[in-house]
Amino acid sequence: MNSALVFSPSGQRVARYDKVHLFAFQQGEESYEEARTIAPGAQVTTFELAAPGGPTLKIGLSVCYDLRFPELYRAMGQPDLILIPSAFTETTGRAHWDTLIKARAIENLCYVLAPAQGGRHENGRETYGHSLLVDPWGRVIDKRAEGAGIVIGDVDLTVIAECRARLPALKHRVF
Repeated sequence: MNSALVFSPSGQRVARYDKVHLFAFQQGEESYEEARTIAPGAQVTTFELAAPGGPTLKIGLSVCYDLRFPELYRAMGQPDLILIPSAFTETTGRAHWDTLIKARAIENLCYVLAPAQGGRHENGRETYGHSLLVDPWGRVIDKRAEGAGIVIGDVDLTVIAECRARLPALKHRVF
């Protein structure tokens, strides 16, 4: 399994998400087939995070290639924040990363934090990097394009509420 794990400050596991969608890609000499070595998960995972003295956030988990499947995020209900740790290839990342991250934030009217592995690896694989934090309107709050570093920003529940009030698309869903 390819999993995202969340732990409390005391070390207790709070949530586990096993990647549902397994990556496959073929372009020239570049080839990936995760299903050869990884079993898929089977369920959507959300959890609640209560900030000391602050609000409680509903957080949805996904991993990398799951980003391409908007129905996974709709099944989360209405999260305040979606986490998408990733190792997109250089090829697919350059073509689609920013667009897909912004799309998930906009269509779910929530924040998306996508920490991303980047660089050339010992096996020759090259990953794109470009960690992002995007707000519910699709604005990039912070971005780390290259190299090791961090992405920082606030998840403002007021911004989420304002965006959802101005554009109540989540209430207009038919299916």
